[in-house]
Amino acid sequence: MGKCRKHPHRETNYRCAKYDTYLCRECLHCKDPKIYCKYRTSCPIYYITVKGLDPDA
Repeated sequence: MGKCRKHPHRETNYRCAKYDTYLCRECLHCKDPKIYCKYRTSCPIYYITVKGLDPDA
């Protein structure tokens, strides 16, 4: 668990492995959805924001 890069007062589990940053639900988005990412197959951020599959919904 880490702190959101834009909201340091918010704890979050969502971590972008490519950029090594944490994002809260408000900031959650894939920065490079069309560019190659070796972490894509296991990235919850990509699946939530691009594929629309939110496990918490």
